[in-house]
Amino acid sequence: MKLIHAPRASAILYDLLLSENDGRPFLLPANICPIVPITFFKAGVPFEFIDISRETLNMDLEQTWSRLSGRRGGYGGVLYAHTYGDPTTPREFFRDVKNRFPDLLLVDDRCLCIPDLEADSSTNADVILHSTGYAKIVDLDFGGYAFLQDGLNYKHRSLPFHREDLETIEKGYKQSIEACRPYVYVDTDWLQTDSELPLWREYSARLRADVESSLAHRQSIKVVYNSLIPGELCLPDEYQLWRFNLRIPDKKKTMDAIFQENLFASSHYASLANIMSDDFCPNAQELADHVINLFNDTHYTVEMAEKTSRIILRSL
Repeated sequence: MKLIHAPRASAILYDLLLSENDGRPFLLPANICPIVPITFFKAGVPFEFIDISRETLNMDLEQTWSRLSGRRGGYGGVLYAHTYGDPTTPREFFRDVKNRFPDLLLVDDRCLCIPDLEADSSTNADVILHSTGYAKIVDLDFGGYAFLQDGLNYKHRSLPFHREDLETIEKGYKQSIEACRPYVYVDTDWLQTDSELPLWREYSARLRADVESSLAHRQSIKVVYNSLIPGELCLPDEYQLWRFNLRIPDKKKTMDAIFQENLFASSHYASLANIMSDDFCPNAQELADHVINLFNDTHYTVEMAEKTSRIILRSL
């Protein structure tokens, strides 16, 4: 597989979409990070959302297969993401998709997973995408990389970039999600495609060192949350690495209580089906209505995690 290194994972995705030059729509999970469909908007590539499975919380594979099989003219690709960094990969599904639809671009988005510095030689995915940007397992505040199957079309495009445009894009989609109103994309110079990156050997050495410290810290925080928060509120263990995730009956009440004590939590990921498309994805919406992501990065201490847990218990 071929290695690509860029300022952002979304820059690699953008280049892939233009290199493929396929006007057919892609299928994306409804609970994807908003910057992904916004990258499709910028590339001018249409997309449709697929609901998540109630059982796996990942893209519903049966619905995906049905959609792939039912559209005259087919689809240009599928982007599969690992919800909350779930490490499992649907290898059999990937194999079946590529066997049935060999010209389809299959992207395995592992941006929330533990970054892997070795290509997955057993995958049928065309692309494996990783990120070391803000709030990832290893947060360098920059950088993305991908492993591409040999022979895949890929040409780098250089775009102008203005940070204020990126800030405007981020503010805009967050406001749309908060208000549950349709997002209207306006193209600007928000995507950073070029910057002075460290050499791969330097970047990968830092990644290798930082991932060990990051995982150790996350484990210490996870022990706190598991010891203080009732198990019935917690998502299964495979979803608890990127952040520690809960299903809370009254999400707003609990979030408000956490912030009132000058502590932090997040609420990822919203269903984008009613924000960036007309698709209907009730499972993604139901999860978004109740999920809270508790912080576990190196900026969040054991003491902060203990206090956050007690606030949650009082808010129930």
